[in-house]
Parts: sequence; structure tokens; C-alpha cells
Amino acid sequence: MPSREAKKYLYDIAEAAKHIAQFTAGRTYEEYHADPMLRSAVERQFEIIGEALNQLLQRESDLQKKISDAPLIIAFRNRLIHGYATVSDEVVWGVVKGYLPVLSGEVQALLTENE
Repeated sequence: MPSREAKKYLYDIAEAAKHIAQFTAGRTYEEYHADPMLRSAVERQFEIIGEALNQLLQRESDLQKKISDAPLIIAFRNRLIHGYATVSDEVVWGVVKGYLPVLSGEVQALLTENE
């Protein structure tokens, strides 16, 4: 069962993922690509997810086994922040559609574990 501190980071991840899902609901890639405010909002929420996950795993490294691709999520955050000039909208959109639902499910499972 995650500690109270770990649950705070999991909650932050869940909230950021929920925001991304809300921001992109009913949108197409073309709309995403054409809207700099939407892209900025989505990227910011991914930065929060990556940082919260990084902090979480520094405190409870055993949770890495329960979050698919945790190192890749953190690396994605680093790319968004430090490699911003090379960020591909197509890649970000692919993460939104392909990987975010998995992460959301895993985080929700951890948050409700042993309630």
C-alpha cells in the first residue's frame, strides 16, 4: 500500500492525466497541432506527471513495477522541458491517445489499493 506521501504524488499524476483527457476530449490531432494554447496546456500536464512520478519513485522505488514504462514517462518529461525545441506534436498526441489511458488506470488502481 502506498504511503500517504506517495498517494499525494499519485493524486497529482491522476489529476494531470484527467486534465489532459478533458483538454483533448473530442479533439483531433489537426486541432491539437493548430492550437498552441492546447499544446502548451497538455505539455505542462505531462511535465507535472513526469515530475510527480520521478518524486514518487525516489521515495517508493518498488512502485515502478506497478507503473508501465515509468522510466520512459520521466524521460518524456525531461524531453518536454529540456528538449522543447525538438518536441514533436505527433509524438505528444500519440502519448495522449496510446499511453495516457494505461497510466491513468494504473494510478487509479494504486490510489484505491487497500482502501
